[in-house]
Amino acid sequence: MADEYVVHGAAGSGSVPVEATLRLLGLPYRVVENAPWASKAAADAVGQVNRLRQVPAVILPTGELMTESAAILIHLADSHPQAGLAPAVGAPQRAQFLRWMTYLPAQVYSMFWVRDEPSRLGADEAHEKVILERTTQRIADCWRMMDEQVEPGDYILGAAFSVLDLYVTVMSRWTPRRKVFYQAAPKMSAVVRRVDADPRLADFWAQRMPFEGAWEG
Repeated sequence: MADEYVVHGAAGSGSVPVEATLRLLGLPYRVVENAPWASKAAADAVGQVNRLRQVPAVILPTGELMTESAAILIHLADSHPQAGLAPAVGAPQRAQFLRWMTYLPAQVYSMFWVRDEPSRLGADEAHEKVILERTTQRIADCWRMMDEQVEPGDYILGAAFSVLDLYVTVMSRWTPRRKVFYQAAPKMSAVVRRVDADPRLADFWAQRMPFEGAWEG
């Protein structure tokens, strides 16, 4: 289809909030499933689209490539303002929306480039163990600092649901997982549970990020 979005991604990955947003917007899309951390073949396949060999990478209906999950989410929300998935330019919450949408990949998501392959920075197994321990603590600290500075209503920015809530909900299920997140970010914990239970996404979560196994920590 010429009007579909093509999402290069993987279940449980950073493509999940993008896929969820496309679902909520009712936009046609298909997923090219490749987890670049799983094998060299998968990484090479992603590398044909995104030279960083990272997901998500999205081909827009125009044929244009977009990478960087925060940029994709903001673009989708701003391109479909009628859905209300982001504060409009000039709205009181817009500055904080942009602040936190940028904070998440800069401070939290970036840790996973290290964690997925600690040998990138560690000289040996002992160093890699320290890297994993310290990045786990850094992620928890970043959640704590964000939680201290937000005043959620039903959602992080207040009463309105946004792609920021999707982004936090997905990332909060990654290492060090929800038990640590609940302790570090008690104010945002109610928000992610609300998004977990959103009936519009029940089937989607079951397919792309199921509530089973050890995801809570």
